[in-house]
Amino acid sequence: MGASLQEIKRRISSTKKTEQITGAMQMVSTAKLSQIQRHTTSYQVYAKKIRSVITHLAKSHLLDGGASITPRPKEANENDDQIDGLSMLVKRPVKHTGIVVITSDRGLVGSYNSNVIKQTLELISGGNHSTEDVVIIAIGGTGADFFKKRGYKVPFEFRGVKDIPKFRETHQLVKKIIDMYDDETYDELFVCYNHFVNSLTSEFRAEPMLPISAMNVGNDDLTDDGEQEGFSAEYEMEPSEDAILEVVLPQYAASLIYGAILDAKTSEHGSSSMAMKSATDNAKDVISSLELQYNRARQSAITTEITEITGAQAALD
Repeated sequence: MGASLQEIKRRISSTKKTEQITGAMQMVSTAKLSQIQRHTTSYQVYAKKIRSVITHLAKSHLLDGGASITPRPKEANENDDQIDGLSMLVKRPVKHTGIVVITSDRGLVGSYNSNVIKQTLELISGGNHSTEDVVIIAIGGTGADFFKKRGYKVPFEFRGVKDIPKFRETHQLVKKIIDMYDDETYDELFVCYNHFVNSLTSEFRAEPMLPISAMNVGNDDLTDDGEQEGFSAEYEMEPSEDAILEVVLPQYAASLIYGAILDAKTSEHGSSSMAMKSATDNAKDVISSLELQYNRARQSAITTEITEITGAQAALD
């Protein structure tokens, strides 16, 4: 019985240490969630404006000439960091579909990663795509490792996204994505991630990104329908339509990618916080059960000892 009591005590001690770790991780995730939510609120003001501008351009039919657009030569793109905005309007027959999959680099985030991966696979199967037809751009190590192991083409992966990502960090990422589109690595592009609803809930989103057209802008939560309705679709362009699109379209692409990363990171922190809270609560339940088991075993041992002493006393008498 003594060995049994010692084993229960070791399990209680071990579980209490686990509870302390998960409790600390929950506090850290909750703090990160609070920080990124404040950052997201201020960013959405900018994102709403840039998407509103793109929506107005779509209404004025400036995005309808994609088939006739001639992008800059590749040599020009390779020699500077400027993104070729007009190339985002180029439309061609779809031979390969690109999918940006945003996951985390680590575990302990509940069902966050599994939900994104499962829904992305359903998107792929729903489009009757094979592994040869799909190109994965992985943001986050979990998604990169998953799709590589299953034979998908992952020509580019981006790991180490910060807990509070900065807008300027996405420039080279967006440029790489656009360059791959110019090189015809894929002919259409979707961004797949978990949208943060609240600490308990997130929902999967698959947003079309390329090519940019009137069909895939202005249909998200950041668009003000009332503002669109009251806006005239008449423009006078200075210096030219192409010059304006060269500036605005890269900003729109960057806002879409960065907004998705920011939203996904918010969902990741929320999922991590809830997963650690659940683990902490489970640890408390286990400790309570073990303490009850320990007390019962101890009482049983004491009762046995008393019975033995009483029996010995009776035998002597």
